[in-house]
Amino acid sequence: MSDYQQEVELERRSATAARLFDIRLIIGGLFTLYGVIVMIAGFTVSDADLKKAEDININLWTGLGMLLLGLFFLAWIKLRPVVPPTAEELAALQDDTDSH
Repeated sequence: MSDYQQEVELERRSATAARLFDIRLIIGGLFTLYGVIVMIAGFTVSDADLKKAEDININLWTGLGMLLLGLFFLAWIKLRPVVPPTAEELAALQDDTDSH
């Protein structure tokens, strides 16, 4: 395998790893999942539970907020994807580090 092919393969792996370990994906996924679960709990609330919360369906509103926040994070990933550094940028950074 040539040096160019190895460099292309490393850049592809780097981009995949950057997308996979993007914290926005983890936060967005968890908030979306938990938001759906809490909203389902809000849809199945009893009258006694509503009376305790002064007729405010807390689970429904909290679940909706969590769902919206999770969807915001997931949309943020689509609108501003992570761009891994290029080989030239890494080499320049390495040169700067070595010179100090």
